[in-house]
Amino acid sequence: MCEVLAVSRSGYYKWIQEKAVVSNYQKRRRELIRLITWHFIDSTNRYGSPKITKLLRNDGWIVSERRVGKLMKENGLRSCVSKKFRVTTTDSNHDQPIAPNVLNQNFKTTAPNKIWVTDITYIPCREGRLYLASVLDLYTRKIVGWKLASRMTTDLVLAALDQAYESHNPPEGLIHHSDRGSQYASEEYREKLKQYGMTASMSRKGNCYDNACIESFHSVLKKEFIYCTKFRTKVQAQQKMFEYIELFYNRKRIHGSLDYVSPVKFEAMYYSNMN
Repeated sequence: MCEVLAVSRSGYYKWIQEKAVVSNYQKRRRELIRLITWHFIDSTNRYGSPKITKLLRNDGWIVSERRVGKLMKENGLRSCVSKKFRVTTTDSNHDQPIAPNVLNQNFKTTAPNKIWVTDITYIPCREGRLYLASVLDLYTRKIVGWKLASRMTTDLVLAALDQAYESHNPPEGLIHHSDRGSQYASEEYREKLKQYGMTASMSRKGNCYDNACIESFHSVLKKEFIYCTKFRTKVQAQQKMFEYIELFYNRKRIHGSLDYVSPVKFEAMYYSNMN
């Protein structure tokens, strides 16, 4: 065949080898795009190139974040991250007692159920305003308690605290950190903390960095979920919030601060190492 086509034998074999290399490259590229798309859809369009790159590397792929980002852009895979919108939910103009800042921005802890941080955030809904009270464990970054309601009352934050306590039963001495909101400074809430054996801690006035971890969670919640979702009714908002917090955030969403595993998995790893 080489004689008929007037080409050298070495030239023919070089062409065969180059063709095989191109073919393998195309196969790898198609498989990479397939896996990137799968992880993107599996995260409900929330993961960008950094997290997807980490997941691919966990699967054994040697790939750069730049490469993943380029393939995502070429295939129209853009993570759902919306603009910031802030509604103030802290009412610190009250005469209730203020707890000392025990936490003092020391966000490192050695085990679950030693430090909980909590806050309230606004949730837009066409049927009317909603407010979310969240309680986050500082070690696992897990949302251990939450409550969604139409009014920003003491009952709202008490319900979130009760859920967290009943589901995790922490030992006495847990540090409970919040802002100076009237709900957290109320007599009912202070009495509940005493009943549960928790040490109250509050941020300094006007200092959001003192409660940065729960502020960060609410920021993530809004950018990748709330502002990408239109809640028509409060019932729908309740169901979607459950799906996001309990099924996605706690059980599936990977965290850079947790070595790219979910809060539930990180918690399970801690107790597994204890045994």
